[in-house]
Amino acid sequence: MRWQHLFAGALVWAALAVAPAQAEPSVEDVPLKDWAVGILAADWRDSDGAPIDAFENARRDLAKAFADVGFNPDNITHMSLRPRELGGFSLRSSEVFSAFEQQAQSAQAGCLLYFTSHGVPEGMVLGGEGLLSPDKLNGLVSQWCGERPTVVVVSACYSGVFIPVLAAPNRLVMSAARPDRSSFGCGAGMIYPVFDNCVLDSLIDADDFVHLASLTRQCVALRERQQRLWPPSEPQARIGVDVDDLFVFLNFERNQ
Repeated sequence: MRWQHLFAGALVWAALAVAPAQAEPSVEDVPLKDWAVGILAADWRDSDGAPIDAFENARRDLAKAFADVGFNPDNITHMSLRPRELGGFSLRSSEVFSAFEQQAQSAQAGCLLYFTSHGVPEGMVLGGEGLLSPDKLNGLVSQWCGERPTVVVVSACYSGVFIPVLAAPNRLVMSAARPDRSSFGCGAGMIYPVFDNCVLDSLIDADDFVHLASLTRQCVALRERQQRLWPPSEPQARIGVDVDDLFVFLNFERNQ
């Protein structure tokens, strides 16, 4: 399926429509198997500090799901800040970020970076280390990925604050919520955060990243209505002008 995207700076799902036949992709287009993927579960606690599994479950199953749609498992680095005594790795964020940078140096076609955690209006929680601000994350993404095609997903409350800072011509940025809204599903007994669950479910039918953003937003809205979660989180997305056509051709390919 081919999708006609919005002009630069517009929200991805505002005007998705079937597009007419398009020219062949340029020689610069590259398959997903040559992309670097970094996934971080950046916290392991609920709002009361008790251990939860939702972020860990998302990290593990997102890695498998992205491999299933065409990313090379050897190019996927998925890590956690959960302490070793709780089944994690006991890593510092600096070690995780170093691993993501090494992965990006190894697979240089593009970058997919996915962060799942709690959030506040100032940024995303990095375990016991404090917050990762939008400016800090933008600097890291630029350092790791440069000008190559890049997808950044921030799954956390208030994660819309990352959108305007991370937005760039070579990036598609997705967030789990508006800058002034919470997301849901990060409590005890939850298998995944709602947004991450919807990404997993939407990957089954999505044709590409832009389609994934649209399907995920629809899924989140439906589940929040069904579960009477209020106010709605309203996930956000923005696509850069340099990658809107590229992502039309860079379709997901399921492993047989």
